Amino acid sequence: MMKLLVVEDDRQLNRMVSGELKKNGYEVESCFDGEEALRFLEREKASLIVSDIMMPKMDGYALAEEVRSFDREIPILFMTALGDMPSKEKGFRLGIDDYLVKPFPLQELTLRVGALLRRAKILQSDRLELGNLVMDRSERSVVIDGKDVPFTVREFDILFRLLSFPKKTFSRGKLMEEFWEYDSSATSRTVDVYIAKIREKTSACDGFSILTVHGLGYKAVLR
Repeated sequence: MMKLLVVEDDRQLNRMVSGELKKNGYEVESCFDGEEALRFLEREKASLIVSDIMMPKMDGYALAEEVRSFDREIPILFMTALGDMPSKEKGFRLGIDDYLVKPFPLQELTLRVGALLRRAKILQSDRLELGNLVMDRSERSVVIDGKDVPFTVREFDILFRLLSFPKKTFSRGKLMEEFWEYDSSATSRTVDVYIAKIREKTSACDGFSILTVHGLGYKAVLR
């Protein structure tokens, strides 16, 4: 059974969200601030985090930043009353995967959790098949319409990452941090150049598009 972590200082809402997720077959652990959530994650592993932003001791932003420092894969969903674009942008820049504005139907939360867990499961696979594209991570191969297409290691890794999380926006800064690490010569323009090359090589693909998210970065959208 998948274990989910709900981090929400409003105890009534925490109980409601946790109860709804349990009804849908998930094991749920409740925490009431970011510090408590981090202590839990030091002891146990969770499959997904649902977190408020405005909390005592450690808010959701700080929690997401800390989690991403040791785990780049676990899906993080913010549920918050902060519905303005700067708040959303800050969350996505820190590496969260989805954003739900309060108040919301509990059924929508459950649907979003299910979608995030499905994407995370795709990431764990070494093989992606989307339309006429087949990517094999163990063989580092890309096949389009039955023909091998050459990709550099970095091009392959970026494309596999985008396709593993369809609809998730990856900021240029996040891509630089993940795929260029300590290369001080890399800039946001470097990311744009690589995305342009990937788009060119996948122009014949019929299963997805790589879209530019203005002011943020890029995301893959399935057709």
